Amino acid sequence: MWAAVAALVLAAAPALARSDLDQRITQLREQNRLDPDATLAQLHELDGRMAAAPPLTRAAQLVEISAAQRLMQQKEAALDTAEQIIRYGSSLHNDAIIAQGLMAKAMTLRQMGKVPEAHQLALDAEKLAYATDDSALQVQATTNAGMFSSLQGNFLTAADKLQAAIRLAGQVKDDPALQVQALIYLTLLRVETGDRDKAYAVLAELQKQTAPLHSTVLAIDAKTMEYTVAQRFGDSRRALQALLDNLALERQLDARRLLVSTEVNLSNIYLQQHDYSEAARHASEALRLATVNRSAMGEAKSRMNLGHAYLGLGRRAEGKQYYEAGLAWLDKNQFKPDLQQALMEYGQALEEAGDMAGAVQAYHRERTLSDEMTETQRRKSLLELEQKYETESKQRQIELLRRENQMKGVEIEQRRLQQRIWWLLALIFALASAVIGLLYRKVYHTNAQLEVKNTELKALSTLDPLTSLYNRRHFLDYMRSLPATALPGGETTGALFLLDIDHFKQVNDSYGHTAGDAVLKMVAEKLRIALRETDMIVRWGGEEFLAFLPAIPRHGIDEVAHRILAGIASNSLLYQGQEIAVRVSIGFAPFPLAPDGVALPWERAVNLVDMALYLAKAHGRNRAYGLHGFGALQQGAMEAIEQDLESAWRSGLVELRVVQGDAECGV
Repeated sequence: MWAAVAALVLAAAPALARSDLDQRITQLREQNRLDPDATLAQLHELDGRMAAAPPLTRAAQLVEISAAQRLMQQKEAALDTAEQIIRYGSSLHNDAIIAQGLMAKAMTLRQMGKVPEAHQLALDAEKLAYATDDSALQVQATTNAGMFSSLQGNFLTAADKLQAAIRLAGQVKDDPALQVQALIYLTLLRVETGDRDKAYAVLAELQKQTAPLHSTVLAIDAKTMEYTVAQRFGDSRRALQALLDNLALERQLDARRLLVSTEVNLSNIYLQQHDYSEAARHASEALRLATVNRSAMGEAKSRMNLGHAYLGLGRRAEGKQYYEAGLAWLDKNQFKPDLQQALMEYGQALEEAGDMAGAVQAYHRERTLSDEMTETQRRKSLLELEQKYETESKQRQIELLRRENQMKGVEIEQRRLQQRIWWLLALIFALASAVIGLLYRKVYHTNAQLEVKNTELKALSTLDPLTSLYNRRHFLDYMRSLPATALPGGETTGALFLLDIDHFKQVNDSYGHTAGDAVLKMVAEKLRIALRETDMIVRWGGEEFLAFLPAIPRHGIDEVAHRILAGIASNSLLYQGQEIAVRVSIGFAPFPLAPDGVALPWERAVNLVDMALYLAKAHGRNRAYGLHGFGALQQGAMEAIEQDLESAWRSGLVELRVVQGDAECGV
């Protein structure tokens, strides 16, 4: 043999050491999710052995360090570690290590809310992975790219990538967990798209692949997916049993961080079942575990669930205290979509507890936040469009300068050759004219594109992109431009209608946000049919719409309200083979409103209509409450009306009329 036995013996020791080191990192990878604090310390204990370790082993240690930091919410540290992996791989010109660093960075950016940037990194990592011969890395990179495509709403691309990852993972015999991870993300994708049959089919395959692995951590993942699917498609009994199974597995492992999530989900289910005692018990345990494990998000969710349970048990003061503490944390940490959802649920909990004033306050807080988020998104869209235009404009300027330089070069050449080749002057002149004509056409085309961009900007600033109705900003500008409002009189008046889609959250939860968008488009179309071309219809925010009718017979306002209710409820929306019944609640009033002969500013009139809308929702939905007049008002009475419209109605300070939705519409 070409190598001596002694040389083989000397080589064997380091090889075994490297194998042991890799095996230790694999063990810590599974432990990481259960106890990242302890795992991080144990990973750093390996630092002394890393100097002699192969590059891929060193990279694997850094990947797990970044994951532990991410699980402990040390986002900046996790990002720094990911950058360290990328630099390390670049110094070695090792695509596999660079790809691992890019994936670690993408996961951290996702946690920081920078999903588009993370998505691009995941795609870059996938490209690098396929430049190597590492099949396991290719599976991992394809799975990550599919997951990020799903987060970006590219569901077809996501499905293709995840299915490709599952097929490729089947060929990697030494790491069956890779296929399980891809199946988990494919299950989540089917849940997101609302495809019940495919979701249960993927879940069954996931459970089949997980069972023979005898891994408690993977068993917990499979049970979590079972809970997610069952909860999404209304199988509350199976969802509850999956959580109870997970509770037993996590207690067996003393997986306190995972227990926080499971206890929170259990309290959620019991809240849905109105079993407030059990909900309070699990929320209290979740809060204890979250506090011990320094899980700030877990604490916030636990406090809100505990507050909800206390409200259901009649412990109103305690319930509001706990709920407000959770809301305050979401607000402080800028989790605006979570805060908006929590405020909606808070309002419903207060309403069920009989605290109508608190429910109205929560309702208005959610409305204000929704308006703020809508305005932020609008500004972001405008900024992106402006930046796109500026980039294109600069590119056009560069092209024009380049052509101008070319022209100058031609002119210099003309002068140099003019004395020697006079007979070519006419030809050169014709060539120059042709170039100038080309430039003129280019400028003309550029100006036309600029006009198109200006038109797009104008439309973006006045129209809602989803429904093509006027947006809130346009309505505000229009109302500010109106002359002083004349006092009401005669048989003709203006009118304001504010409507909100009933149970819109249930549509999003049951069928997905794509179905919710379809419902919004349907309501917009029904409003166009029910109202006139001269009437202004506005996407007011979220699931709310506003209609301003500048001229209408005073006796016909109630009829318009009934026409809107009946028109929207007349047909169900057919979505993916399922019928979705759509109903609305309405608040309305003539405009201008003039108690004691003094016209109210339009902002106060809209606020009163808003309060009438809330009464319609609080008293059964699928109906309209309209202001038709005021009683004899004493000093300060108007302020009392604007504080509590229902009490003012009961005491005779204001006249309200109720328009019921049609009985055959399901009221």
